[in-house]
Amino acid sequence: MSSGGTGKSAFVVTSGLSGNAIITRLSGDLDASAVPAFREHMARIWALPAKPFLILDLREITFCDSVGMNELVEILQRCEARETRLLLGGVQGVMGRVLFITGLRHAFEVYTDLDDALRQGSVIS
Repeated sequence: MSSGGTGKSAFVVTSGLSGNAIITRLSGDLDASAVPAFREHMARIWALPAKPFLILDLREITFCDSVGMNELVEILQRCEARETRLLLGGVQGVMGRVLFITGLRHAFEVYTDLDDALRQGSVIS
């Protein structure tokens, strides 16, 4: 998907409940222009009763800038305050490189395969 004639990937975020986890799927560019929509979406998540796991599915992220990374760090901090484990699933390509380059790979619970994150969150058997 692209937005307008910029060739830029439109940012889309959706969430669902599954077992003891909230699964949030992100696609497109996680950058300064996407963060307001992401924050608005997450505000609805924070309004729900806390679940033991929040899984961010990052398989379809095509770009992530420092503003996007900062938002992920803020989500991690919010999860820690709520005693919710944040799992990043589908971390490959762009997100794998960004987490490695920034040195934040070890700050997060990272899974290259989304199914591994889902299993860790006891969402699938």
